[in-house]
Amino acid sequence: MMRLSIWVMGLVALAALAVVLLGGRLLLNPDLPLITAAAFSTDTITPNADGSDDVAVFSYSLSQTAHISILFENAGGQTFTFRSAERRAPGDYQVEFSGVVAGFTLPDETIQGEVLRRLLPEATYTWRLVAEPTDGGAIAEMTGELSIEAADSALPEITTFTISPDIFTPNQDGIFDRTRINVYLEKESKLTVYLEGADGQKIYLSERLEGRLPGEPGRHDFDYDGGVDLGADPPPDGTYTVVALAEDAEGQQVRRTGTLTIQDGGDPQAEIAPQAVGVDVVFNVVAYDPRYFGEDAQLVAPPHDPQDLSFLAINVPLGDLLVFKLTIDNYGDVPIRTSGPPPGTVYEQNQVAASLNWFDESGAWRVGLDCDTATRDYPWRWAVGAPDDLVAIADPSSGNTYYYLPPGKQAVVWGAVRMTNLVEGRNPQKCWAGLIHEDVEVSDRNSRVGARDIELIDPSGQASSS
Repeated sequence: MMRLSIWVMGLVALAALAVVLLGGRLLLNPDLPLITAAAFSTDTITPNADGSDDVAVFSYSLSQTAHISILFENAGGQTFTFRSAERRAPGDYQVEFSGVVAGFTLPDETIQGEVLRRLLPEATYTWRLVAEPTDGGAIAEMTGELSIEAADSALPEITTFTISPDIFTPNQDGIFDRTRINVYLEKESKLTVYLEGADGQKIYLSERLEGRLPGEPGRHDFDYDGGVDLGADPPPDGTYTVVALAEDAEGQQVRRTGTLTIQDGGDPQAEIAPQAVGVDVVFNVVAYDPRYFGEDAQLVAPPHDPQDLSFLAINVPLGDLLVFKLTIDNYGDVPIRTSGPPPGTVYEQNQVAASLNWFDESGAWRVGLDCDTATRDYPWRWAVGAPDDLVAIADPSSGNTYYYLPPGKQAVVWGAVRMTNLVEGRNPQKCWAGLIHEDVEVSDRNSRVGARDIELIDPSGQASSS
């Protein structure tokens, strides 16, 4: 009986404590409405970025956690959204409002691109603060009026947005190595252009500065090479979204998008392969034969005498052929484009590749031969491989066929020059080979490779003195 009385007394004490706590809570925190206050700091704003009355402060207070929306409704019943179902804890809040709401279009209006944020047109609006408690209780709402006057509501439209070409191959082969994004702004704005991959990563592009300041109304160009010209690897192959975003001083935003596909991208890497034994460039002499010249000229055979691997000076009877041979190694991850003439072609000393109808081509790789007495750098040039070494790729857009040495492949290149010009003051002279990336570079490691002393012998058979 005593034990039962103790339990009863305990339960009564707990009940009394609960009543006291509940009464205290009600006394300190009466049954408040969900929205306890809401108002703008002014009833009129003039959002035109002049620094005066551009912004109003909206203040509101919540008594419990809720999702809040801030909406504006015009006289015609159209609703515009400033905040949409954003979670807020109990407390006091302030937010600046410049008249800019989520993007919208007006009836019978055609806008180039997507309007992300837009200034409300001049009018008087009914504002609504709507709060929906997270515990499922009744939705609360407060309203008022705000007028917008003297607004600079012209949108920062992008009336031109082009990507050309929309498939490009940033690998310095001279074929579609760059793409150009062309943008026309109707209004002074901050203009941002970037690529966005499937992973959401953004790659920002730099504008070409050609007489127009960034953000000025008018045409703006973004020239993109994938970063290869600076020695960087381009983004991975794939299709990217190109975004042009314009934002004016009032905070309005317009966006236009397109697609750009990157394929066969990479930083080309090739070299004249160093030899483990002997010289990097083999030189030899072949007697003159008219069959190497003319309209139906034959190709000279590559040097093959084991003595050709020596470092000794080469004596060339005047009028005979100086023949060379070397190996090209494409050790990079992308193919390298080349142009002719093919290995084995023989030049007269006063000829250049263009005289054989093989002109320099931007981005093409060719082996060149040079000598101290040459009239230009590397006047004699050859493709970086024989036809069997190369892969032909047809370009349907131009109808041209281009030839590439695939990545990870090596090719032997050889050719000859008929030495007919004896310069007394430069005999013997140095001759050497180089690997030329036309209109790009002749890198240090591929320049002046295998230099050898070449001495021309006069017709009497006596070495000419220097």
